[in-house]
Amino acid sequence: MSVRVIDMEGQQLGVISLTDALAEAVKSGLDLVEVSPTAEPPVCRVMDYGKFRYQQSKKVQVSKKSQTVIQVKEIRLRPKTEEHDLEVKIKHVRKFLEQHNKVKISMMFRGREIAYTDIGRKIMEDIKNTLADGCVIDQQPKLEGRNMIMIVSPKK
Repeated sequence: MSVRVIDMEGQQLGVISLTDALAEAVKSGLDLVEVSPTAEPPVCRVMDYGKFRYQQSKKVQVSKKSQTVIQVKEIRLRPKTEEHDLEVKIKHVRKFLEQHNKVKISMMFRGREIAYTDIGRKIMEDIKNTLADGCVIDQQPKLEGRNMIMIVSPKK
C-alpha cells in the first residue's frame, strides 16, 4: 500500500510505500499520522502526535473560554398575582436581562381560570410594555395548553 507523505516542515516526500513512510518517521524520531484517509492515495504526516494532541486541547480550551453561554430563566405568574408581586417579578426579569440571559415568562391558568385568558393576556401586555425599553420580544404571548408563554431577550 502506498501513501503520500508530508514531513514535519510541510515538504512533500511524495508517494511512497507504507513501510518506507514508517521507517522515515522512526528515523526522525516522530510519529506517522494519517491526515486524510479518503484521499487517493491516503495522506500521512510525520509529526509529534503527543504535541499535536496537546495543541488541539489548548485550542478547544481557548474557544470555550471566549464563548458566552446564554441561559433561559423562567418567571411564573398567575392571573391572580397582585400588583406588588408583579413589580418584584419584573425586577427579577430585568436582573436576568442585565446578566444577558433570555427570560421565559409563563402565565399559568389553573382550573376555571382558563376561561379568563384575556386577563392573563392583559397582564402579559402590561409586562411587555414595562420591559419595552430594555429587551427584545422573541416570542409574543401565546397560549400553549394551560400556560401562556412569552420569551424576551436582552438588547444587543
